[in-house]
Amino acid sequence: MCPGTRSVLRAGIVLLLAVQILPSASGCSGSFYERMINDLCLAKFEFDMAGVDRGLWCSWPDTNKIYEGLTNCTYQIALRMDCFWPNQIVDRFFMQVHRVFFHDCALTGRLLHDPPVSVLAPFITVPVLITLLMTALVVWRSKRTEGVL
Repeated sequence: MCPGTRSVLRAGIVLLLAVQILPSASGCSGSFYERMINDLCLAKFEFDMAGVDRGLWCSWPDTNKIYEGLTNCTYQIALRMDCFWPNQIVDRFFMQVHRVFFHDCALTGRLLHDPPVSVLAPFITVPVLITLLMTALVVWRSKRTEGVL
């Protein structure tokens, strides 16, 4: 068994014991919750990300399931420990994960782009044609002043 798997397994056993020992009425212990998500969720996330080529870390299709597992893990632990989710601890946790794993990722897939010409052309030509038509109508009406009082 690999050393990373042992630590994840050990942390899982600690969590199961903690859930059994701690009464649910005790509420959320922020420091214990933070330690649990670091020991369980982050350890598994790091192990899973190590299996993905570093060049693919910024590829959403390649990391989606792993990231979804991390999110679900933090939620499940919060649920079992009677903690609200999301909370400030989770926010800081995910900010740290992004600083470590996704700091080099560009926003290329999420940048705003112009719509295709087939969509953009009607939004440009229709107002221009209406403006020209209204201008022609005003000029034509201004030349026909005999019927106006």
